[in-house]
Amino acid sequence: MKELQYKLIVSDFDGTLRRSEGGVSEETIETVRRYTDAGGTFALCTGRMPKAILPCAHQLGLSGLVGAYQGAVIEEIGSGKLVRDGRIPTDDAIKICTFMQENGWHIHVYDGDDLYINMDDDFRAWYEKTCNVRGILTPFDISATVREKNISPHKIVIMCPAEERKFALDSLESRFGEKYYVTTSSENLVEIVKKGCNKGGVITFLAQYYGIPLSQTIAIGDNLNDLPMLRAAGLGVVVENGEEELKKEADFITRSCDSDGVAYVIKKFGLGENV
Repeated sequence: MKELQYKLIVSDFDGTLRRSEGGVSEETIETVRRYTDAGGTFALCTGRMPKAILPCAHQLGLSGLVGAYQGAVIEEIGSGKLVRDGRIPTDDAIKICTFMQENGWHIHVYDGDDLYINMDDDFRAWYEKTCNVRGILTPFDISATVREKNISPHKIVIMCPAEERKFALDSLESRFGEKYYVTTSSENLVEIVKKGCNKGGVITFLAQYYGIPLSQTIAIGDNLNDLPMLRAAGLGVVVENGEEELKKEADFITRSCDSDGVAYVIKKFGLGENV
């Protein structure tokens, strides 16, 4: 068996590995397993909460570590042990939520496996269905819930119409960007996590953990929150359906998520097959 050129592949999930209508194809599952059987390490790194990504990791037959909450959490798949546990202090979380409320935004506050949501609307229904999780509905003043429960969140998110995303991203970056990492993972989401908790940090940590040079790693993504890991990896890949701004940073553009773009990368670069 020939030695693999790329020994670690880290992939985003939604919009990258997961198809737009939901689920992961059998072709992709089989290709991931062929790669790991050949000695490669495949890992997921997502903005999702751990309990929303772990079933997907199990479906792919993965072991080892998974990155969640944009890298604020790195968790052992088997034991549930947190290798990284990056949180926003309660006082700052209250300030962030208060600012979001003043703008009338739909807000999510994530604390471990608990998700608090301040509006019962179509965004809530879509999110819970997509991630297969159930949130805890709070009053619109979710900052009061954060204060009462003394929550130090892993992540705070707003959901908004696509045409409002840039304004929301710029506003939150201007107000909180000096202290916190503000990013976006889809046209309707803007997210805040602890500074230093990003996907670039995850792939760097995983490479060190597994003893693999970064030059022998591949990162695959579709949105701007994936940019740090694309820059850190030996080979940065964007799926065809990815953000145009992200594609400018890519070393390679693969097929879309609906055309098994991750499987194509694994075959071409991971397994060195002629595809």
